[in-house]
Amino acid sequence: MVKIDTDYLLDILQRMLHTPSPSGYTDQIVHLVGEELESLGVPFELTRRGAIRANIEGKEHTPDRAIIGHLDTLGAMVKWLKENGRLEAVPIGTWSSRFAEGARVTVFTDTATHRGTILPLKASGHTYGDEIDTQPVSWGNVEVRLDEIVNDDEDLRRLGVNIGDFIAIDPTPEITTSGFINSRHLDDKAGIAAMLASVKAVMESKEKLPVDCHVLFTVMEEVGSGASAVLHGDVAEMVTIDNGTPAPHQASSEFGATIAMADSAGPFDYHLLRHLIQLCETHGIRYQRDLFKDYRSDSASAVEAGNDIRTALVTFGVDSSHGYERTHLNSLESIARLLAVYMQSAPMFVRDRQALGPLEDFPTQPIEDADYR
Repeated sequence: MVKIDTDYLLDILQRMLHTPSPSGYTDQIVHLVGEELESLGVPFELTRRGAIRANIEGKEHTPDRAIIGHLDTLGAMVKWLKENGRLEAVPIGTWSSRFAEGARVTVFTDTATHRGTILPLKASGHTYGDEIDTQPVSWGNVEVRLDEIVNDDEDLRRLGVNIGDFIAIDPTPEITTSGFINSRHLDDKAGIAAMLASVKAVMESKEKLPVDCHVLFTVMEEVGSGASAVLHGDVAEMVTIDNGTPAPHQASSEFGATIAMADSAGPFDYHLLRHLIQLCETHGIRYQRDLFKDYRSDSASAVEAGNDIRTALVTFGVDSSHGYERTHLNSLESIARLLAVYMQSAPMFVRDRQALGPLEDFPTQPIEDADYR
């Protein structure tokens, strides 16, 4: 049985959570993860924008496989310097201002950082009465109050604040004795922590993998481009790690690994999904299946960029995704175990070494004999 170091998993998760990384402002988290890979003895290289391609060499070099997660998170940017000395903001990624209200933030200017709070325009019941409950929920109805002596837009300019400055949202993590992990930005830093824990387990096992595995970390998933430019050309299988959504009519759970059968980009690869399910059943890893109709991941951006690869999505259950997020250590440990045994498993189809091949050895899917006339 693969042993996952959960103390390590939680430690690297908390270090990442305390490293701001809204999409477009990810250099520091790239350095953190790069240094972690160096400490694990895993070679890697960076794309121009900072996506990481780590390489664990196997007995064979092809057909390559990859596991992938994203380092970037939700955040915001300064849209306007307001006459009252506050900041208008627009979101980075898709999330509701409902979950921004009350958040403590850091604003990164070109020369300094400033602390502040995101507040609704009408933030005091003593002043606005019932209007605080009836104002619309939208990014146009919140503003950033800086903890600086600023009374107007000129004061903001003298402070060095500019349109386009990045706003990072405090994670406020808390891990309970019952194993629940509460924090913003668990999407996808919790997934990255599980990936690194699986890499640690594989490296410490000293066993050579059957085939090369590339561990990929993208930096622009929350804004759509994700894995579009980080894949090796000969990767045949790719497993994406991201958050799932426990909710009515969703089978995702904060416990075990949730294997997604499809998302808004369509079904994932039939054979890769069944391979992952079989690994869960063989190794006693708790899992459930789910399907996400309003969701996309790095798998979608990889395929849309023209990569002809088998893709799958494995998720950890996150309650209140893109809001006040919560998951459980059991889910992250389950995913780490699944990734470790996946990396140690044989490639599914030797024929996938070639991008193009004959009908011979092409797999089949079960189908009942039926008269379709």
